[in-house]
Amino acid sequence: MKKTLAVLAAALAFSAHAADKLSIGATAVPHAEILEFVKPTLAKQGVDLDIKVFTDYVQPNVQVAEKKLDANFFQHKPYLDEFNKGKGTNLVTVAGVHVEPFGAYSTKFKKLADLPAGGTVAIPNDATNGGRALLLLDKAGVITLKDKKNILATPKDIAQNPKKLKFKELEAATLPRILNQVDLALINTNYALEAKLNPSKDALAIEGKQSPYVNILVARPDNKDSAAIKKLAAALNSPETKQFIETKYNGAVVPAF
Repeated sequence: MKKTLAVLAAALAFSAHAADKLSIGATAVPHAEILEFVKPTLAKQGVDLDIKVFTDYVQPNVQVAEKKLDANFFQHKPYLDEFNKGKGTNLVTVAGVHVEPFGAYSTKFKKLADLPAGGTVAIPNDATNGGRALLLLDKAGVITLKDKKNILATPKDIAQNPKKLKFKELEAATLPRILNQVDLALINTNYALEAKLNPSKDALAIEGKQSPYVNILVARPDNKDSAAIKKLAAALNSPETKQFIETKYNGAVVPAF
């Protein structure tokens, strides 16, 4: 009888431990770094955070939808909405964490006014970040869009292009690597930071801190209210995490809570 109870207790202990393991997909900078910061706090609360680093914006969502991951942290809501619509998934926002002001970069020119006629501009090829890039260029006066509120704008939606700039739509992760091959590239801050670019110093144009593109913790409807996910959300929105973001990224990443 004692042996049976011991086996049962061990099984229950294993089940509790397994239930508290949380696998989360993230891009390396700053998302995985922020998750590494909260990992010890979560461990003290009985949550074993398993961080999987990705270099693209598709697989982290696919793997959460397929239940290969519990959650992810790499994207903003406009991107998630477009992904859900296009892929037929129903991933949900758990918490907003930070904003990464989107920037325009060049290794050839010091200001946007110096861009040459017929120059080449690289932008992300996913709908939301491509639109975000064009909205930034519109705000900076480089182009004029037909609709300044269209977050899914494409180069076809440009009404005025005084310098007759040519637009290349490429995978977001590749943009830092081809920066020296184009006149201007619009780069997501996580990839800019990975490439050792300093958004606050190197960007020729950058979004304001009131950007609507808040990076979010994402899960599924079936697990978004689990105890482990709630603990992770609370840790990501803690005063300690806010201070960590402000200190480590010095304005390149801005807390949104």
